[in-house]
Formats: sequence, C-alpha cells, structure tokens
Amino acid sequence: MNSKVSIVKCKNYDPDLVQWAVKKAIELLGGITGYIRPESKVLVKPNLLMAKEPEAGITTHPEVMRAVIKALKEINCRVFLGDGPCVWGTQIEKVDEVYARSGMERICQEEDIALVKFDKRRWRGKFPLTTWLDDCDYLVSISKFKTHDFTILTGAIKNLYGLVSGTYKTEIHKKYFDNLDFANILVDIYEQAKPALNIVDGIVAMEGDGPATGGKLRNLGLLIASPDAVALDSVLALIMGLEPFDILSTKVAAQRQLGVADINSIQICGEKLADVIKEPFKLPSTSLKSKIPRPIIEIAKKLISFDPKIDYNNCTLCAACVQACPAKVISIESKRITIDYSGCISCFCCQEACPYSAIKVKKSIVAKMVGL
Repeated sequence: MNSKVSIVKCKNYDPDLVQWAVKKAIELLGGITGYIRPESKVLVKPNLLMAKEPEAGITTHPEVMRAVIKALKEINCRVFLGDGPCVWGTQIEKVDEVYARSGMERICQEEDIALVKFDKRRWRGKFPLTTWLDDCDYLVSISKFKTHDFTILTGAIKNLYGLVSGTYKTEIHKKYFDNLDFANILVDIYEQAKPALNIVDGIVAMEGDGPATGGKLRNLGLLIASPDAVALDSVLALIMGLEPFDILSTKVAAQRQLGVADINSIQICGEKLADVIKEPFKLPSTSLKSKIPRPIIEIAKKLISFDPKIDYNNCTLCAACVQACPAKVISIESKRITIDYSGCISCFCCQEACPYSAIKVKKSIVAKMVGL
C-alpha cells in the first residue's frame, strides 16, 4: 500500500500566500474532489489547545483554516468548524473564549460558516466522541506541528484527541497514563474517526517542551497534507530528526495497518523531503529518544524519572495546574503550588494547561547522571 504526502513551502501567514499553499498541497494529492464529495457536509477540526492568540503558535492558525474552508466552499460544501479544547480536571476550557482568542470565531463570521461546540456525544468503544462526526459526511483535520511532552509529537493522529467529548479526556489520562497505552487510545480514536484529509500547519512549528507555553516557536515555513495520517506523521517525525516508529501512535497505527509508516512506500509530492529536513527539533525534556538505548531504558526506567516542578518565578497561582491534574495531587498551600509526588503519574497535563510556562521538568538523579 502506497500513500501520498504533499509538502509545500509557505514562509508566513499572509492570507493570499496561505491560500495558494493550501490549494497547491491539495492539488498535489489529486485535488479536493478526490477526497470530499461536492455539496457534502464537512467538519473541519483545528488544534485549539487553549485560549491563546494565533501569534502564540499554540493553535492552528486561522488563515490556514480560512484557506481550507475556501477550498471546500469552492465545491459547494456546507462547512462546520469545531474542536474540543483541553479539559483541566473537571473544567472544560471556556470554548467561547478559545474560539474568540484563537481567531476561529472571526474566520467563521467572515466566511459565513457554522462554528459548533462538541456538547453532544456518542460512545464509541472506550470513549465518547462528538456527535458532529455523525452529523457530517466528512472530517478534515487541520493540526499544528508541535512537540508534546507526553507523546513527543502532536500531529495528525494526536489532533483527533479533541474529538473526545467533555471531561472524559481526564478519565482517559487517568486510565491510560502509560505512553504505549495512551498511544493505543489515540489510534483507537483514529480508527473510529479517520479523516478524509489531514493538513498540518507547520508554517510556525513548536519544539522543546510543547505543546503549550513551555515550547519554543520555530519558523519552519511548511504546509504538509495527506489523506493518510500515519504517513503524514511519519514525515513529520523525519522532519523533526526522528524515525517514524519513535512516535508510538505512528508505530501502533502502522502495526494495525491503518496507514503507511515506511518512507519507501510514501510518495512525497512537492518539496523534496531532503530539502526540508534541517536542524533536528529540540525534543521535550521528558523524551528519552536518541539519548540511551531502549534495553537500557527498560533496565533503568525505575530509576530514571521525569516529574513536573513549579517555577515559582513564573507562577501566578492561577490554579490551572490544580484543575488539570487527573490524579488530583496538585494543590495550593500557604500561597504556593505544591505537588504530592507519591501520587503523580507524570502525565504533564499540568504543564500543558499552564498559561505562564511555570511548569518545568524535574529529573531524577540517575536521569541527570546519564545525561538526560
């Protein structure tokens, strides 16, 4: 089985340039009608982690969304835009604020399309997914190219986690906090809600301790697209300086034959892959990849640990980390954030939720000794 991935250069978010680049990326794959039937109902899903402006580089840029919307409107599709922002504990990030600050509300108004909320759900196996998947004929996923402190990469497959309805995201983190278990859940979601088309906003990407305020922005200048999320994430891994199977969700999905991870079976259209692979991405502090061999990790993993720690210089006591913690081990005591490490599952939801980059990584002594 062969898959296509298109790579198009796009140096900034100028609306005309982005529209050209998105159109080109889709044309290189064979055109929009090869994946979406004209006059159909389409749900477009960005990556809207939190209420931050586009300049923060945390969410899919609105001009990329606009370009995809225009491409769908050209074939007379009825377009709906929606996402399920992250859940901090029992509280869902305020969706209206997320839509407003990320620029999605403005884009929907200007393009005259429906902005929807994932407030209704239907159980599919182990998790509830938004019923907008039932109400629409197709799903188009428009993700953001970022590192992730728990999954290393958040790309095409990881973007679908936002389809999980409401506070059940917290339950999944509590039940599946092992990296491989969580990767299997992500692939379960992908199997249930496979997009017709995946587009990744890599014009400004993120490296380091992503996917939120702890990451560092990187001007990558790329738009990447494919109907195969596994192949797309494989290409993203290579651009990062990794191998496709270094990303567990990619490995699991390929093993289940849900897509192609072998670069020799992926047809690259547009820019040559060798021309867009530059300096390797700085990986999250929690990543063990490329630092020590896996057999040694298996032997030493009880001694090698990474835990969240509070940077009190940046902390504002907003309590986002308290609300985000699935294990309920973070609290405010004597006007300071404290963590009960005996119950910490090192999921780093606290770091993901923090608006002020006040959650850093605490390494065990052994981790420091081996140079992690």
